[in-house]
Amino acid sequence: MPTKLSTIALAWRKAKEPLIKRSSLYAYQLNIKCYILPRWGEATKITEHEVQQFILEAAQAGLAKNTIRNVVATLKYILKYGAKNGLCDAPEWELSYPRWLDTPNIKMLTIAQHRHLLKHLLNEPTSKNIGLLLAICTGMRIGEICALQWQDVDLRERVLHVHQSYGLIYNCDMGRVEKNLSTPKTRNANREIPICKELYRTLLGFRNTNPLDFVVGNSSIPFSPQHYREFFKQILKQLSIPHISFHALRHTFATRCIESKCDYKTVSALLGHSTVNTTLNLYVHPDRSQKQRAIARMSAFVNPKEVLPKE
Repeated sequence: MPTKLSTIALAWRKAKEPLIKRSSLYAYQLNIKCYILPRWGEATKITEHEVQQFILEAAQAGLAKNTIRNVVATLKYILKYGAKNGLCDAPEWELSYPRWLDTPNIKMLTIAQHRHLLKHLLNEPTSKNIGLLLAICTGMRIGEICALQWQDVDLRERVLHVHQSYGLIYNCDMGRVEKNLSTPKTRNANREIPICKELYRTLLGFRNTNPLDFVVGNSSIPFSPQHYREFFKQILKQLSIPHISFHALRHTFATRCIESKCDYKTVSALLGHSTVNTTLNLYVHPDRSQKQRAIARMSAFVNPKEVLPKE
């Protein structure tokens, strides 16, 4: 008798549970409960056409591209597990995603805004401002910043050790939000980041004698990323800087590194990416002046009589 997808999904989840992070498990659970089982729970076979139809309907309903991709990926994992154990056929789909789902470039700080924010943070060093300084001086993710403890700050060697992340995750089975202090997003996210002189002076002034205390807030309790985003929003408003997401500080850091002639491989390592392509595709945003200089260089190469603009 053909096996229902709901049965395969349950077996797959039990097999994965001891092997993956709690945050990943909860994300899979949410995809299964909210999207996969309501649509295919009773099915014993799922066609490419049915999955493609789900993608189109979900996109038209306004579901984010990453969410749609994650749901489809979870469905594939379940079916591959089922095929391996002789419960169903392996998925062999060639799926397409609507072009309007392409992720737009994230807004960043201009150089003027960057300098304005940096000046404010250096002039008003507080236990909360220090996290924003970490973001624009290191490119760390917000969860990594909130999880940074004083034992991870080596002021003698002037280096930060990034090895954990903090956030809230939703347990859909229990219907509750849980705190989660765990390893970073990927293996490459475990990294060392040198401390620049501005950040060094600020960290030195707030150095805590308890190595287990968290840097942001300077207490034994990590600061919530959700609350920290709200704090960042207030700082932007106070400084009359147009709203950007907290993650845009990471984009700003990466792009400033490239603009200042840092090599791509080093920037990729600082960000904790597994490949340079991730850095280039997601975090490097040439502005108009960079494009103008590129065009001028090309034109000068073709016509040597032209004079290159100054950097």
